[in-house]
Amino acid sequence: MKLLEERILKDGKLFPGSILKVDSFLNHQMDVALLNEIGKEFKRLYADCGVNKILTIEASGIGIACITAQFFDCPVLFAKKTKTKNIASSVYKTSVKSYTHGTTYDVIVSKEFLHKGDRVLIIDDFLAEGNALLGLIDLCRQAGAEVAGCGIAIEKAFQPGSARIREKGVRVESLAVIDSMDGGVIKFR
Repeated sequence: MKLLEERILKDGKLFPGSILKVDSFLNHQMDVALLNEIGKEFKRLYADCGVNKILTIEASGIGIACITAQFFDCPVLFAKKTKTKNIASSVYKTSVKSYTHGTTYDVIVSKEFLHKGDRVLIIDDFLAEGNALLGLIDLCRQAGAEVAGCGIAIEKAFQPGSARIREKGVRVESLAVIDSMDGGVIKFR
C-alpha cells in the first residue's frame, strides 16, 4: 500500500534493535484518514472470506481494527493483557511474548464473545516475530473459531513472523512489507 509506505518514510523513526516507531500516525496518535484507507484495503483483500468478527490484541491494534470493522460491518474483539473484575470468569487464555517489551504475558478473551463458527480476521499494527498473532490464533482455535486470515499494517519481512504464521496454514496480508532497515534506510518489498 503505497500510501502507508510513503507515510512510514515521512514520519517513521528508526531505533536500534530493528525498532520502527510509527506512533505519530498509526498506534499512539492515529491518523484516522490513513486508518480509513487501511480498513478499505483489508476489506478488499478479505471481502470474500465471510468475516463476522475482527480480533486484535490491546492496545496498538485496536484503532486499526475498529476502523476496519466498519467496512466488514462486524464487531471488534480485543485480547486483554489483564483480567479485570468485570470480565466473565470463563475465558480463553494464552501466553504471548512481546518483541517490543521483551516480556511474556497472558492474554485473555471472554468465552462470551468468541464462538465456534466465528470467521475471524486478526488485525495488528506490526508483524515481526509473530508471537502476538500466534497467541490470537491459539485463542481462536480454543474457541473453535476459524481464522480467515491476518491483516497486518507493517510487516518486518527480515524477521521470522510471517513464515511462522503461514506454517500454521493461516493467510497473511501485509500492507507495507519492509525487507530491511539497515543503516537507517527502510527498504520495502
